Amino acid sequence: MATPNAILTPHSPALASAATKELKDDAPDAIELGAPVQRRENKSIFSRWQKRWISLITSFAAMFSTLSTFVYLPALTPISRDLSVSITLMNLTVTSYLVVAGIAPAFIGDIADQSGRKPVYILMFLFMLAANLGMANLTAWSVLLVLRMILSAGASGTVSVAYGVVADITTAGERGSFIGTIFLFTTMAPSLGPVLGGILAEKLGWRWIFWFLSILTGGTLVILALLLPETQRKIVGDGSLPARGIYWSVVSPKASRSTRQSQGDAEPREKRGCRFPNPLTCLPVLMDKGSLFSILIGALQYVNVMTLQTSLASLSIEIYNLNYLQAGLIYIPCGVCSAVSAKVTGKYIDWNFRRTRHRLGVEDARGVGDIEGFPLEHTRLEGAYLLTIICTLTTVGYGLIVEFKTVRSSSSYSPSRTHTAKHISSMLAMQALAGLTAGALFTMTATLITDYNTHRSATAQAASNLIRCVGAGAGTASFEPLIRAIGSGWAFAIYAILVLLQVPLIWGLKRNGMAWRSRNK
Repeated sequence: MATPNAILTPHSPALASAATKELKDDAPDAIELGAPVQRRENKSIFSRWQKRWISLITSFAAMFSTLSTFVYLPALTPISRDLSVSITLMNLTVTSYLVVAGIAPAFIGDIADQSGRKPVYILMFLFMLAANLGMANLTAWSVLLVLRMILSAGASGTVSVAYGVVADITTAGERGSFIGTIFLFTTMAPSLGPVLGGILAEKLGWRWIFWFLSILTGGTLVILALLLPETQRKIVGDGSLPARGIYWSVVSPKASRSTRQSQGDAEPREKRGCRFPNPLTCLPVLMDKGSLFSILIGALQYVNVMTLQTSLASLSIEIYNLNYLQAGLIYIPCGVCSAVSAKVTGKYIDWNFRRTRHRLGVEDARGVGDIEGFPLEHTRLEGAYLLTIICTLTTVGYGLIVEFKTVRSSSSYSPSRTHTAKHISSMLAMQALAGLTAGALFTMTATLITDYNTHRSATAQAASNLIRCVGAGAGTASFEPLIRAIGSGWAFAIYAILVLLQVPLIWGLKRNGMAWRSRNK
């Protein structure tokens, strides 16, 4: 029987030379490719159907993080009018939401990695349900501010916990497509949210936005409580240990007697000490060079795409005099392209993993875990350079289009309907290309972060979320002053330069990522 440490068994002695040829331009000399020092990543007993179901409901749950943000935006003006407060104070409720969204996942990720995924999901959705019910009946701005922060505390952690679930049930050879599903849902929300919010605010009143979220949150809570099996390996192992109490689910996998015995008769449930969640547990993730580089690539991309999306509504309303529903509809191209790109990229990097495995003669793709001698960074980031260049050119093009249109508008230029449609379509085309590249790069980097941190994946994604939110907050806060100071063309050229900073980070990962993984062992 093969030992757990010998999973990269080559079909021929040529594995080391093949791997060396594959990476001769990038791999450090210190790496001995093909050396059988790898560790097997235990497979879960969840069937393919069960994995898809778990991925579907956790990805849908993760959508609440972005949906709760974007569905609210069309209601800012009517709420400010009904509560007799300024738009500046209403914008403060958006800022407070983002601040909590940057901090809360660090606590939530630590709890999920300690005590299991399912109790955390139930707690988060109870927070969201209470906050949405409160906002549907609010009468004061101060109450709205507090409830938005409570909503953020619940919703913002759904993404990091979803990554934790994916790490629990998948192996490196199948992980990309499941992470692509998460991004499929989370990137649809920024396009669907403003449309739903605009329709509800215009047809039924802004309170129905929160009634809608309450109904959706309550229904999802019931599904999670009854139909989501616990996946945290500290609780159920590979899924074969029986789940009890709050961890129980209607669809929990049923393991055979032999599987349960092989899982380990010696204290299958060790007592876990309860401690207060520590947000600083995400700091070791940032000390790991591979994780840090992956997080920075995703953060730079997130800063750019959030700045583009944040600018879209305000610039379009100013230039084209769009109403709130129209301002919501223009988010669809970017959201759809980003969602499709994320799903396709997930499938692609799994296929690329299998192709590389066959090329190097590695026997079992799904059994490959922490693969020191495997070109993991190359398989995950193939095509990243091209995507970065496309995104850079797209950002510059978007800035030039806005600059041209702003100059024409400031010159008392009154465009015809055809001329307006032509120019807004060019803006939306740039947004669509930005969404296409963002969805792909997000999936690549998120998969790599999960590969590096399979045993603390929720915490790792919380660290990623913290850096992304800080960067996005700075980016969205600076674009208005930049546009006023130097114009749209130069302002977005600066953001394009930030995107270009991804190139040395990608190069560093491909060049040194394998060595960093080896040292971490």
